[in-house]
Amino acid sequence: MSRIYKYIIFILTAAALLNAGDKASFAGGFLRMGASARAMAMGSGFTAEIDAGFSAYHNPGSMVFTNKRQLGFSHHFLPLSRRFMAANISTPIPPSAGLGIAWISAGTDKIDGRTSSGEHTQYLSTSEDAFMISFAQRILPWFSAGLNIKMGMDFGVFIRTEKGANLAFMVQDLNSRYHWKTDKIFERGKEYVEQFPTIYRAGTTFHYGKVYVAADGGMIMNGKELLGYTIRIGGEYPYMDHYFIRAGLGNGRMSVGVGVDWSLLKDNDAKLDYAFVFENPAGTAHIFTYAFTF
Repeated sequence: MSRIYKYIIFILTAAALLNAGDKASFAGGFLRMGASARAMAMGSGFTAEIDAGFSAYHNPGSMVFTNKRQLGFSHHFLPLSRRFMAANISTPIPPSAGLGIAWISAGTDKIDGRTSSGEHTQYLSTSEDAFMISFAQRILPWFSAGLNIKMGMDFGVFIRTEKGANLAFMVQDLNSRYHWKTDKIFERGKEYVEQFPTIYRAGTTFHYGKVYVAADGGMIMNGKELLGYTIRIGGEYPYMDHYFIRAGLGNGRMSVGVGVDWSLLKDNDAKLDYAFVFENPAGTAHIFTYAFTF
């Protein structure tokens, strides 16, 4: 492997360790938490990767490079009584398009409700849900573009090179926002609009020896204000063709994981993945994902 790849990996790894993450404290943070266990085990830098069962989540343009229908389910066991779930189904549309539908849900339980005097009343819970429709079109045999429509829009382009590496660009949460009114709750209600930060990122994938590397980097904008930068990188090592060992850094998290490809109805039509994620100061999370191709 050439020295330039070694330098790239070193720089990306160092930057990922120093990076503050995805600015989850801003509006719409649950849409930036990640989806599949495979992606999170590899640092979530999947802008240029085709993630089985969740390809549109990372880049809608990648959907056209899947030849079969895909179904994915993911469940995150999170610290601080939080939960996250995602489900996605996508299908190719001959001759050169793809369509997908996804559901994303996040919430927390066991919120200690108390009166103004400090007396416990009940345990409360809250949650957020989003539905996403994805469409992609292959413009050239090696180039595609796609859209996610949700509380706003994502736009992505995807390039597959002859050497097997991928290149991609993605704009996430373009014109996404919360918009609500409180006049039905309070006597003097108001109208609120809270804009999501927009993320512009570019990514690539390549092989470094036997290790498959996925990485991306970008910038986070809140209108015209630059909030910061994000760099994410991860690797996957195959063992006996059907087993995988993974590790990654990104979004202020360190992660490791494993995966297995197995046969349910046809050869290698199912994938089961697990990720162990450490995020300071929240703690550790366990992510399980099942993906099925049919």
